[in-house]
Amino acid sequence: MAASLRIYKITVQIITVCITCFLQASVKAQSDTPKFKVIAFYTGRDDKAHISFMHEANQWFPKMAAKYHFAYDSTKNWSNMNAEFLSHYQVVVFLDTRPDDPAQRAAFQKYMENGGGWMGFHFAGFALTPSEFPQNWDWYHNTFLGAGQYVSNTWRPVSAILDVDRKFPATKHMPKKFTTAPSEWYRWENDLRKNPNIQILCSIDSASYPLGTGPKLHEIWHSGYYPIVWTNKNYKMIYFNWGHNDMDYEHKYDNTTRTLSSTFSSPMENKLIVDALLWLGTSKKGG
Repeated sequence: MAASLRIYKITVQIITVCITCFLQASVKAQSDTPKFKVIAFYTGRDDKAHISFMHEANQWFPKMAAKYHFAYDSTKNWSNMNAEFLSHYQVVVFLDTRPDDPAQRAAFQKYMENGGGWMGFHFAGFALTPSEFPQNWDWYHNTFLGAGQYVSNTWRPVSAILDVDRKFPATKHMPKKFTTAPSEWYRWENDLRKNPNIQILCSIDSASYPLGTGPKLHEIWHSGYYPIVWTNKNYKMIYFNWGHNDMDYEHKYDNTTRTLSSTFSSPMENKLIVDALLWLGTSKKGG
């Protein structure tokens, strides 16, 4: 009888240990499962300021992925812009350019129309005819982004004070104003304020003027309304006009054209990027 009791107790202990290990493994597996998956596309050519930002972004985003429990992948293979590949991701990021192949463009448009999420930075919105990146994609530049063609920019990269519209999921925890990291800022062909599908989330505050240092006079803004962050209400998307680091083009320090600023040096700017990404990855279309 005593021997049977001992065997019973040992069996119970073994079963208890097994159940505990299983539950711990299950909890760990759940915690290791990402909330959503992000794929960033980039080109990484031409302007060194954009290349600097691209490298910086591909180091910063994996850290945020680990902290906020999402998965981040990146690729310069734009042939991956197809329905099968995109079906594995909830958010697409354009770090520095856009697709040029018609099939890739069609796949991206369908992805967005089916409720996919998108985040774009700086040069991802650029188009100018004539240039190496002409405005030959009307849906993307006029319907989706709404901005049309690039018109001009400030120089050199400087910080700006932004006014924030906090009536939006990605901005509701932001302050009314914040200061960005240095960047080059774009002026656009279309007035986004007149587009009922566009909600401007951040714009240049008048306290920023004069914005830019030149040397050309038209590279310094003294007044005007300039949207910097916006969303299209018909899609799950957000565009940031920052993403151009300051570079030592004049070789004042050495001959390496070193990076002089970091896009991710502004805590509030970083918070907005993360909050926007969490909104894109976890909300439904139009949510």
